[in-house]
Amino acid sequence: MSDLINSASLRLREVIMEALGALVAEEKIPAEPLPPFNIEIPADKSHGDFAANTAMVCAKALRMPPRKIAELICEKLSLEGTIFERAEVAGPGFLNFFLSRKWFSDVVRNVLDEGENYGKTDLGKGKRVLVEFVSANPTGPMHIGNARGGAIGDCLASVLQWAGYHAEREFYVNDAGNQIEKFGKSLSLRYMQLCSEKGQQLIYEYRDDTEKLCSEIYAKSGEGEDFEMPEDVYLGTDIIEHAANYYHDHIFELQELSEEERRKALVDYALPINIAGLERDLKKYRIVYDNWFRESTVHAKNETKKVVDKLMEAGKAYEQDGAIWFRATEYGLDKDFVLRRSNGLYTYIVPDIAYHYDKLVTRNFDKAINVLGADHHGYVPRLKAALTALGVDADKLDVVLMQMVMLVRNGEVVKLSKRSGKAITLVTLLDEIPIDAARFFFNLREANSQFEFDLDLAIEKSSQNPVYYVQYAHARICSLLRNLSDEGVAIPDTADLDLLDNPREIELIRHLASLPREIDMAAKSYDPSKITKYSIDLATLFHRFYDACSVKNAENEQIRDARILLCVAVRQTLRNALEILNIDRPEKM
Repeated sequence: MSDLINSASLRLREVIMEALGALVAEEKIPAEPLPPFNIEIPADKSHGDFAANTAMVCAKALRMPPRKIAELICEKLSLEGTIFERAEVAGPGFLNFFLSRKWFSDVVRNVLDEGENYGKTDLGKGKRVLVEFVSANPTGPMHIGNARGGAIGDCLASVLQWAGYHAEREFYVNDAGNQIEKFGKSLSLRYMQLCSEKGQQLIYEYRDDTEKLCSEIYAKSGEGEDFEMPEDVYLGTDIIEHAANYYHDHIFELQELSEEERRKALVDYALPINIAGLERDLKKYRIVYDNWFRESTVHAKNETKKVVDKLMEAGKAYEQDGAIWFRATEYGLDKDFVLRRSNGLYTYIVPDIAYHYDKLVTRNFDKAINVLGADHHGYVPRLKAALTALGVDADKLDVVLMQMVMLVRNGEVVKLSKRSGKAITLVTLLDEIPIDAARFFFNLREANSQFEFDLDLAIEKSSQNPVYYVQYAHARICSLLRNLSDEGVAIPDTADLDLLDNPREIELIRHLASLPREIDMAAKSYDPSKITKYSIDLATLFHRFYDACSVKNAENEQIRDARILLCVAVRQTLRNALEILNIDRPEKM
């Protein structure tokens, strides 16, 4: 699999080093160790296809003005037989290089030859990476933050796969701990309300309409009402629905049980339904996990006790007032923190430490990547410090912190209330907007930037909608090729691609060449938004080319055939970019 930009950059570095070597041999520059120099792609293409700052960084070592060094290098450059056509000195000493026409032809051929594999690289060299994302508590429906995390995490795993890593997707199911206790308490309270006299009246009144029953109970849950709920429970209508469904199937069978038994029965009933719902809803969102890892397995294997014992044995934890504390200050943190409370219960971070120990030691992944909300910024240093104390290389754990999403409709922010039960969930979002739009929009910005999701724009069928704009470019090419075929013009096997020398053609081809590089950059920075931006730019450049360079009415058949192959290469590249994002590639729109 070829990355012609990277190959050109490496070859250019060799050419420059050869010129420097020749200058040293001729004693035109001193034989001094030289600092590393950069080879970049200028934003302004009038400055060349590549630029090197060699002369600028070597000025001090060589004790010469940068411009003089650049001129000497230019005199000794041997470009014959390379993909470079010419070089020139610019400004105070920059070296600008211009690619030959053959390189651009090779790019189109490369895309056509590699087809559906175009863009794949070997950056990762098969290293095993575990990407954990969403991992929503199974106590209720997924919210908008989960929707963004799902799109980012899934596309990040795909980017890593295209960059040559063996990437696996994992959902960590929090099916133990405080949130499950809270879940059980919430279910029990709602169940007992249904068993009350007022609850029985509502059940009779709405016996054929569970949704209406839940809405009425929710409406009567305000302060002073018969169905009032305390602050430390889940208030969503999904809790009422679980309790109502259990009641319809089992009537009063839990009423006389102890609170603990009743909570356990309700959790055992509702939790599997919720987890199945998470999996179903994520599949609708086109996310399929390789692993569903349950927190309860960590407790069942006693892994929490094992990691705390390891820390105690290593002298990295200590006992005080009946509690066990981690020596966090030894790892640069402000204060130590509790691992096990004086009542014998472990704090929330201990199962997470055990879970990540399992990832990096037991399962031996080369890298673990977590996509988490920005509110976890204080949690990450704690987790890394504990892993280090356990002898784990904490650099193997990377965390992508994701900022909040604001939904906008009619120019106004949509009010969200996760606690009230009236939040827009992942499911209700996907009922309102296309899945393609959701996945594309949530990857329009870097994870660490706040994002306004325009609900009106997401359903708009116009060039203002970025996913529609990109898909339309793909469909436009398909339509062009169909129309040509109807007129008896087939896709040629070969063409003289050197005829593609219009500035619009050149800039389009140059962008085609950059897909492998963008994939590598996205993989290195854990930023799949680079692929959405690449897709938008490619669509823009194609539309410009199509408007400026007629395919059907080209000057002659030779140019027409070359442009047809260019269109096929653009279509293939768009397909590959959209496949990374798991976005549909319509052939008609």
